[in-house]
Amino acid sequence: MDQILVISIGFIAQVLFFGRTIIQWFKSEHEGKVLSPTLFWKISLMGSILMLTYGILRQDAAILIGQILVYFIYVRNIQLKNDWLPMSPVLRMVILTTPVFILAYLFFGTSYSLATFFHNESNPLPLMVWGITAQIIFISRFFYQWIYSENRKESILPVGFWIISIVGSSMNFIYGLFRLDPVLMAAHSFGMFVYLRNILIHYNKKSLFSRFDIPLINKIIARISGKIK
Repeated sequence: MDQILVISIGFIAQVLFFGRTIIQWFKSEHEGKVLSPTLFWKISLMGSILMLTYGILRQDAAILIGQILVYFIYVRNIQLKNDWLPMSPVLRMVILTTPVFILAYLFFGTSYSLATFFHNESNPLPLMVWGITAQIIFISRFFYQWIYSENRKESILPVGFWIISIVGSSMNFIYGLFRLDPVLMAAHSFGMFVYLRNILIHYNKKSLFSRFDIPLINKIIARISGKIK
């Protein structure tokens, strides 16, 4: 497949991931506390489907494994937000079966196989191990968040989630450099600010928005924040 199209799929996925992070940060910054909007998790699902596709086309085991492991945590958080059952049954079925169809296509509809990913000459074993480790650390934030949320019976983004995000994102950025992967490099460079801001908000640092003393801007911020659920 044309490399421009492949990279475009990856960039669209990362735009969605970055968008979810900006939305979560914006809502949290306005409210003065770290929040977990339902929209964050719904956008995560859309981005994950695209990244699964991108991982297949790039023959990148690290990306593929990472997205498969977190996909259903996104679903679980939507359930904890009580927004799963209001979806149509057809949409819920599509969401639950999409990863299965993607993997089925990978192994039965193409020439790809597990060997394709684990014997990729453009991704030598030491680098692949680093990439998979980076992905596991990065996605472990969602396992931590999931367990934390299950214990409290609500979807929460605790401070540990953001600390793990910084560590995993740094490792993935290095992996992207060695893989010459513009998608990974872009994705893991832009998120650091939001991760740090969420940590500061968690510790009751003053909201950046509180520094604005312009009624019109404050009204616009409040209106946008009110639209994020």
